[in-house]
Amino acid sequence: MTINKRSVKVYQVPARPVGTKDAGFADYKQLCSETQRPRFVLDCSKITNMDAPMIQMLLSYLEEVMRYNGDVRLAGLAPKAEWALRLAGVSRLFEIFASTEQALLSFQQRAASIVPFAYDTEVFDSAVEYAA
Repeated sequence: MTINKRSVKVYQVPARPVGTKDAGFADYKQLCSETQRPRFVLDCSKITNMDAPMIQMLLSYLEEVMRYNGDVRLAGLAPKAEWALRLAGVSRLFEIFASTEQALLSFQQRAASIVPFAYDTEVFDSAVEYAA
């Protein structure tokens, strides 16, 4: 049995949203449409102020990736930024990690956890009749 490894794209989130045409995220829609179950890590280490436009930008990327049954994880959030996400009530929508490396590893750990367990097929005997 072989397990296909799917790639994870890492993006550096700008300190301030520049709009939907931001160069750092220019190709995410194309990648989503070309990849089955796209996976992204958003490196948020440059974010100093998590305000409403920034939260809206993160949610729009999450929404687009979820259209293709993908996943987005956040990495490197400052405590104030993470707190702002919690106050806005959207922190539960993202898995948040201290570093990009931890977020990348979480994709690998999750893939290994879904490998089916071996089971004994001889335990069930369909010829046995049970009294009702």
